[in-house]
Amino acid sequence: MSSTQNKKQKQNSQNIKGTSIKHPASSLIFIILLSAVVVSVVLSVSIGQVSIPFQQSFRILIHQLTGGRIGNTSEISMVMFTDIIWQIRFPRVLLAMVTGAGLALCGTVMQASVQNPLADPYILGISSGAALGATFSIMLGFGVGGLLGEFGVATWAFIGALGAAALVLGLASIGGKTSSVKLVLAGTVINALCNAFSNFIIYFAKNSDGIRSVSFWTMGSLASAEWSRLPLLSAVVFAAIVFFLFQSRVMNTMLMGEETAITLGINLNFYRRLYMIISSVVTGVLVSTCGIIGFVGLIIPHIVRSVVGSDHKRLIPAAILFGSLFMIWTDVFARMIIPNGELPIGIVTSLLGAPVFMYMLIKKSYGFGGR
Repeated sequence: MSSTQNKKQKQNSQNIKGTSIKHPASSLIFIILLSAVVVSVVLSVSIGQVSIPFQQSFRILIHQLTGGRIGNTSEISMVMFTDIIWQIRFPRVLLAMVTGAGLALCGTVMQASVQNPLADPYILGISSGAALGATFSIMLGFGVGGLLGEFGVATWAFIGALGAAALVLGLASIGGKTSSVKLVLAGTVINALCNAFSNFIIYFAKNSDGIRSVSFWTMGSLASAEWSRLPLLSAVVFAAIVFFLFQSRVMNTMLMGEETAITLGINLNFYRRLYMIISSVVTGVLVSTCGIIGFVGLIIPHIVRSVVGSDHKRLIPAAILFGSLFMIWTDVFARMIIPNGELPIGIVTSLLGAPVFMYMLIKKSYGFGGR
């Protein structure tokens, strides 16, 4: 290996490792983010069409979380507030937390895997595949009392998301090892095909109610939040978080390039495919439950990267916490902006995310892989 390549590897390694020197207050940032998430949970369950005092919300949450051992909610007003908070708002806040954490995590992993700062969780055609599955279910009648019962739409959306991701991975692996460029191009192709088939089904079905349902689903919503849906969703996202928290070294190596990975004995092709599969499963589960929520996985890693640096040991946990925080307050905004109504959360995230991302592109206030 030439001396120029050695110098390049040393420089890349210093860029990644230098984030720990450049951001000495990262522990404080984590504490602040974690505290903000906890406070936001209590505040967000207090906000809605029925306003509930912060202190009463806190008492109700403590009472319910401790199984009734702490606090007293026997007052008439507290009983009514308990139903609102525990049965409606708290599951929704938890779903927002899990969704934000999952999308931010997958966005961070995708950007490292394909070495592209414009990558997001939907880069493998996952969103278009899920939309195709949901369109098939809704327009052809499999979603309501059909083949798979009441969970038909979510199940078909999940199948579509995984199917699209599998096609992309298969297409990108033809002719040799999977590269980041081939993944992006394959994702673009599958995305176009899935969108074409979705439009084909909509055009010939001629079902106005179905078209409206498909449109609302593709805009994203947390209105489906229920206690019964949270365990599986939370388990999948939590398992992915635990796994990727121990993968910071490999992801840092991805940012340094193929030559550095070979020198360190890391098979990037294997890890890239593994990361894509795990991210596809997580994103597929989230999309099947909440619909398509754009920009979260794209802008959150960039915002956090500009604060804590490119070292994934710090970037991943910070992105997870900030993603949860972002989704909690985005959902509050979506619930409150229209009186006696709700704006699809995908519209809100796009309206907030697009200007932020344009500003970051213009200012170039983030670093990617130390560059």
